[in-house]
Amino acid sequence: MKVDLHNHTPLCNHAEGSYEEYIQTAINVGTQVFGFSDHAPMEFDPKYRMDFSLMQTYQNAVLEQKRHFQGKIDIKLGYEVDFIPNLIDKRVVDADVDYLIGSVHFLDKWGFDNPEFLSGYKERDIDEIWRIYFDLITQMAQTKLFDIVGHIDLIKVFQFYPKKDILEYATPALEAIKEADMVLELNTAGYRKPCKEPYPSKAILQKAYELDIPITFGSDAHKPDQVGMFSQEIETLAKEIGYKKCAIFTSRQREMVNF
Repeated sequence: MKVDLHNHTPLCNHAEGSYEEYIQTAINVGTQVFGFSDHAPMEFDPKYRMDFSLMQTYQNAVLEQKRHFQGKIDIKLGYEVDFIPNLIDKRVVDADVDYLIGSVHFLDKWGFDNPEFLSGYKERDIDEIWRIYFDLITQMAQTKLFDIVGHIDLIKVFQFYPKKDILEYATPALEAIKEADMVLELNTAGYRKPCKEPYPSKAILQKAYELDIPITFGSDAHKPDQVGMFSQEIETLAKEIGYKKCAIFTSRQREMVNF
């Protein structure tokens, strides 16, 4: 991928590899704009994210890599921010970064994409799960605090699908994303997961294109060898839908570039 804005570091406590290893892999696979967007701190779920005390350490480390690799690859600084109503922290959303990815990983504090909590699907109505999930995506967009929506249909990760047409749930969220002038991330991690397809699905991406919602790309890498995986597949899908440009960010300002 020419642009890859969603990648993690060991500071989130569930990724591995050095900053340099991620960046060198990105260079090797032909990435020109590479972003670190590690899980932002939050007063919840500390096991899977950095502490607030490490924000400056993280930001300084990424900026140091940006200086070191200047002229070889353009390094961007961001955060992936979990959207849980009433748990958004100003220290994160006001941080001096290039972009913020807004994501939903929790339904009423149930970590639905964590294999540890897979049994939660048996305890809930699947259509209700999808409704609540996309309601949260809609609420996240309506805050207008974020630049990118991360893996918009992550709820499909373990292949628990609703009885209704998925677009019934996704379309209102896409309309809110359009209204908020956000960018939709094409995330290749889904290819590595049980759902075996990217986030979003082709149907959702087609609807996003109809709504003229811009896109960007992310590996969602948690180890260096995941950087750039399935890049040909995701770029081919985007072009089949009709996309020709993707978004990059500098100091929260968006620019569209060819991919």
